[in-house]
Amino acid sequence: MKRIGVVTAGGDAPGMNAAIRSVVRYAVYKQLEVVGFERGYEGIIDGQAKIMGPRSVSGIVNLGGTILKTSRCEKIKTPEGLEKAAESLEKWGIDGLITIGGDGTFRGANELYRVSGIPMIGIPATIDNDVPETETTIGFDTAVNTALSAIDRIRDTSISLERIFGVEVMGRQRGFLALEVGLAGGAEIILIPEIKINLDKICERLKADRKKGKKSEIIVMAEGVGNSAEIVNYIIKKTGCEVRLTSLGYIQRGGTPTAQSRILASEFGYQAVNLLLEGKRKKIVAVQKGCITDVDLDEVLKKTKEIDLKRLELANIISY
Repeated sequence: MKRIGVVTAGGDAPGMNAAIRSVVRYAVYKQLEVVGFERGYEGIIDGQAKIMGPRSVSGIVNLGGTILKTSRCEKIKTPEGLEKAAESLEKWGIDGLITIGGDGTFRGANELYRVSGIPMIGIPATIDNDVPETETTIGFDTAVNTALSAIDRIRDTSISLERIFGVEVMGRQRGFLALEVGLAGGAEIILIPEIKINLDKICERLKADRKKGKKSEIIVMAEGVGNSAEIVNYIIKKTGCEVRLTSLGYIQRGGTPTAQSRILASEFGYQAVNLLLEGKRKKIVAVQKGCITDVDLDEVLKKTKEIDLKRLELANIISY
């Protein structure tokens, strides 16, 4: 193992830069050369890369996004794209590749390993926290706190004007972010893609709350539950309540990573380099029972991460 590559792919997550920094500096400490591939798998295919050293990652630990840039690459899903990526890695003399991202990133890495035979180590970095076999991912804590800060401010207005506010957070397919934010923010109703919503039941709950004297409420909804504007309009029509909608959108992806996201990224980067040095060929770094470990990539890709519905039940109980 003489030269390794590092790439960030898919959606960005706060803390990716801290992970890049950890990979580069620890690899150099272990006398390895590091090549940073830019713009995700697209950059590997096109050969967009640069040699990275300790100074190239100075002053980035506090930055959101990724200095290597990122993209969602459809070419990596094709035989032609995989062949070009494998040729590019060989041309750059890559003995092992560290991929930073989520499910799509790891599926690409798995296929690239099959074609190239080059060891692949994944670092989970996604605000959705939907990677199986790890308790948390880089960026999740930051995204939760970003959304929570916004909801705290919205609640002030909700109380002042005695209104209901619907707040849409990210999560097209999974509701980990919505559940965490809703529980922490004291939301009265949390809607996640894993549970089929019953709008009539929600409206009955809101009307009952009004009769009990509750004048303001927060509904947190993952974007994957449906058209948030239509949901809000239905609630207005059925309850007669004044309801406003706020979509937090991409502000959840950016911003300064929290201490937890930075520390996790630093530990993940360190462990990823060690796995390559130990001769591991197809793994992801993970957190299990609070400890940093590693999991076989095949195990990760064949599973779906379960959401803790007991936390949803808790949120519902203490929101009355």
